[in-house]
Amino acid sequence: MTRRCWVDVPHDSGFGIDHLPYGVFGRPGHEPRCGVRIGDRVLDLSLVSVPHGADLARPSLNAFLSRGPAAWTELRERVTELLTEASFRDSVEPHLIPLADVRLSLPWQVADYVDFYSSVHHAENVGRIFRPDAPALPAAWRHLPIGYHGRAGTVVVSGTPVVRPNGQRKPAGDTPPEFGPTRRLDVEAEVGFVVGTPSQLGVPVPAEAFADHVFGVVLLNDWSARDIQAFEYTPLGPFLGKSFATSVSAWVTPLAALGAARVAPPPQDPPALPHLRDPDPWALDLRMEVELAGTVVSRPPFAGMYWTPGQQLAHLTSGGASLRTGDLFASGTVSGPEPDQRGSLLELSWGGAEPLRLATGREVTFLEDGDTVVLRARADGAGPGSLALGEVTGTVLPAPDLSARRGS
Repeated sequence: MTRRCWVDVPHDSGFGIDHLPYGVFGRPGHEPRCGVRIGDRVLDLSLVSVPHGADLARPSLNAFLSRGPAAWTELRERVTELLTEASFRDSVEPHLIPLADVRLSLPWQVADYVDFYSSVHHAENVGRIFRPDAPALPAAWRHLPIGYHGRAGTVVVSGTPVVRPNGQRKPAGDTPPEFGPTRRLDVEAEVGFVVGTPSQLGVPVPAEAFADHVFGVVLLNDWSARDIQAFEYTPLGPFLGKSFATSVSAWVTPLAALGAARVAPPPQDPPALPHLRDPDPWALDLRMEVELAGTVVSRPPFAGMYWTPGQQLAHLTSGGASLRTGDLFASGTVSGPEPDQRGSLLELSWGGAEPLRLATGREVTFLEDGDTVVLRARADGAGPGSLALGEVTGTVLPAPDLSARRGS
């Protein structure tokens, strides 16, 4: 049963007492430190009586994340107590700061970053667009969660502008490749998972140990330059087409808040090999939406992802790779079976052949300079109402002019 919170939180806030996501914030005259969001305010954890207070006075969640599940539970229970027991109100309320008065930072220092490709609908759509004369799915796709290693240093917090990247594009026919700004800048609506507890090098982590290592969930936008990606990705996969920016939420939702959102995953055919099986498999019913220039263009359903988060973690470590505190792994683009459930413009415009019409009347295939993209998601919570994952926003800025560097 959800306890009653003494903080005034609107019913439809999505940030009630059963959520309590963590972030890092700063304000004038104070160094950045860790906080918990409740409604439209943030509780400064460095100034109230909570376990591991020294860890929470830092400008990153990493030190706290590294302590593991027992510490995560202990702090969550204490924060819940502080915000529900009336006897704590006088000592705690002065440390609740309006969100409008703070500046949010990247909540944790990203160690390694891996992005998967786990929606069968997305993978089939991309295959049909990029490889119309070949099977839609790669041969390995139904046997393992395909993924790529990204650049941790280009993971940025929501609200950070995204500079259009330059790269090599290959025109049709025999025309040689050219270098310049991407003409097919895209979004990918994804869900990311934040690792807290490290693992030992050479020792795989089974799917059933997911909650022993993964602290929480963020929304994630894996910005993609489709023309650069299309030229470079054979035979080794994405590189510069995706390494310029990956945006994540400013708030990390603890796994502990998402118990009511757990559902059964879709069936897998053929069955996964033993090392990828989970004795208690689960998916998350996150109801996502993608907004472009003020128009909601897609509502991807996360519950239908073919490969589960636990299987992704098991595969990631199955060759002996270790987990580090701060690791981030992402689901891959979330797409459903319906046209309005596709999580990328590549799919929504079918490779540019079928432009979208926004509410303003503008037709869109890929992103233009000045476009703002917003990702949102809701999930069932333990109490009344729903949880809102921290949204992810980004506005596209023009590519840098490199002509002066080339002497032209």
